[in-house]
Amino acid sequence: MGAISDPYGAHLHHIIPIDFNSIQTLPESHVWHDHSDESSSGVPSADPLSVPVIDLMDPEAPSLMIQACEEWGIFQVIGHGLTKLMDDVESEAEKLFGLPVDQKLKALRSPGGATGYGRPHISPFFDKHMWHEGFTIMGSPVDHAKQLWPQDYQGFCDTMDDYQNQMKALAQKLIHIFFKSLDINFEEFDWLNDSGSSSPSTALQLNSYPPCPDPTRALGMATHTDTSLVTIVQQCKTSGLQVFKDGAGWVLVQPIPGALTVNLGDYLHILSNGVFTSVRHRVVVYSIVVISTD
Repeated sequence: MGAISDPYGAHLHHIIPIDFNSIQTLPESHVWHDHSDESSSGVPSADPLSVPVIDLMDPEAPSLMIQACEEWGIFQVIGHGLTKLMDDVESEAEKLFGLPVDQKLKALRSPGGATGYGRPHISPFFDKHMWHEGFTIMGSPVDHAKQLWPQDYQGFCDTMDDYQNQMKALAQKLIHIFFKSLDINFEEFDWLNDSGSSSPSTALQLNSYPPCPDPTRALGMATHTDTSLVTIVQQCKTSGLQVFKDGAGWVLVQPIPGALTVNLGDYLHILSNGVFTSVRHRVVVYSIVVISTD
């Protein structure tokens, strides 16, 4: 019979990231032997394709979005007026992930918990670990922020609160457009209209993909689709985000300064009766650090 603490230890195994700074070679626990050819239904594109980029100020933006939803399940938006806030969030995320490991572990996500520092939430579904550390926020981050910066947490909290509010407003705007095209009554989804809702759909995920000693055999995020209506992703200067497009294979989502990437999730795919695509995506890693939010 195992010790009473065994289940707790097993949970922590899926929560605590390794100390990336102490790793010189890629551990077997993080080696993905087949990730370069995860699907037989397509091959890497010889002529790189581009994910659609849509200016929200363009009068044709709604129709362009619907076309992208049907053909790609992903697009990038510009003209949203949030560039300064995006820069502030990136700066705060870099500050967080730059903390010493012992300090970050003070805000460790609890077993069964939703918020705090740790591995990706999807980790238990895979045999291998991902080259990733993350920080999940739902509502106010103040409790965890106080653990990280006891005397200097307010700036982080204010920035994340503002960002969550702005991302939720943008998501509502996009969902209105999607629902209108599908003849779905937005008002029937009360939780989408509740500005004070603590629905999991409003979660903010900060992601860090540290420099990897063997990027060709590691993955920052394993192939998956999102269990959501939409996910809004902020990429930083270097992108590891790839999406799978039938007939083309894996397509890199090129980072565009000031752009936000919109991924369609499983719920929207279901609500559209399969008209909209729930995009399969993954994150590859490099020998340099990569930061993103979603």
